[in-house]
Amino acid sequence: MPSVLNIKKGVEEGLRLFLESLLREKKVAGVFTLRKTNDEGAAAYTLITDPEHMQQAVPLYPLMPMNAGKALSSHTLGSASEAPLAAIVRPCEMRAFTELIKREQGHRDNLLLISVSCAGVFPLSSLSNGTLSQELPDYWESAQNAEIPAFLRPTCAACEHFLPFQADITVGVLGQKELNKECNLFLNTTKAEEMAEGAPGSITSGELETPEIQAVRKERMAERRKLFEPFTAQDYGLSGLVQTFAPCLSCHGCSTICPICYCTLCDFDSKTHEYQPTSYSIELDQKGGMRIPPGTLFFHTGRMVHMAVSCVNCGMCSDVCPVNIPVATIFSKVGDALAEEFEYVAGRDAEEELPLGTYKADEYSDIGE
Repeated sequence: MPSVLNIKKGVEEGLRLFLESLLREKKVAGVFTLRKTNDEGAAAYTLITDPEHMQQAVPLYPLMPMNAGKALSSHTLGSASEAPLAAIVRPCEMRAFTELIKREQGHRDNLLLISVSCAGVFPLSSLSNGTLSQELPDYWESAQNAEIPAFLRPTCAACEHFLPFQADITVGVLGQKELNKECNLFLNTTKAEEMAEGAPGSITSGELETPEIQAVRKERMAERRKLFEPFTAQDYGLSGLVQTFAPCLSCHGCSTICPICYCTLCDFDSKTHEYQPTSYSIELDQKGGMRIPPGTLFFHTGRMVHMAVSCVNCGMCSDVCPVNIPVATIFSKVGDALAEEFEYVAGRDAEEELPLGTYKADEYSDIGE
């Protein structure tokens, strides 16, 4: 049973107090967390180095302006952080960072990774249409009662990996009955226990995997099956994919926002796939007509081949799609099939090798030599 730092403050206030103490005691040089950017509820990931500014942080704010795994990758790409940092990320963000580490796109050393038993986040549209602030009270009440809050991103409501893998500290949220009165920080590693020494609060013990958590997992798995139901095997044939991705504008926002797509220049944005006048003429002669913009299906299937096995179901791609293609649902379903095939969970363990980079002589021997 892990040690728990119990702080007699509301969960977000208690977490801020703990992070502020880390900065004041110079145990970390900075805190990577969400911070409000205006009075309308917008927030952005920020590196806070002054303990006086921690009161402006909103580390548990149910909004994901980007997948923080990508930001941590950018910060630690060349080498590990020179100074110790604390980073508050959601489980899918942490899994994305782990997948990027496997691709040599980041380093975990010198990071205190703090995650949360995650109730999910709202789509970005809830910020633009002004409903987010109205939904917050119900969100926290649902989280406290270990229920699925209304109006979440579909992938959040259907996420079964809402407890983080390999976090140094897990902030108890789901099913914590006194969220407005106490903050429970589960200390999962020796590093976390050292950081908690002298911090506000008292050390107790507790179990994160409670019956309430197990009930939420079953409910979310049911939501996941429901989410995938409209997408049948026929939808993944050529005609089904053509129809599904027909509205695509080729903005490539889904790949730009995806934490697993990390190439400096995507091959699909390069001149390799740039149509020349001769290409138009050939296709018009062959087909009598052509799609504008061209290559959308090739783009989506190509991206799927590259990263579906590492999809962490964060939902960013669907959230930014201007024509509401359910990109995240499609990639999640394909990713689930690959996870089952390879017995692999994206972001579960940094030491676990990527299936697409692993050769096994006896693999798929049943389908021929």
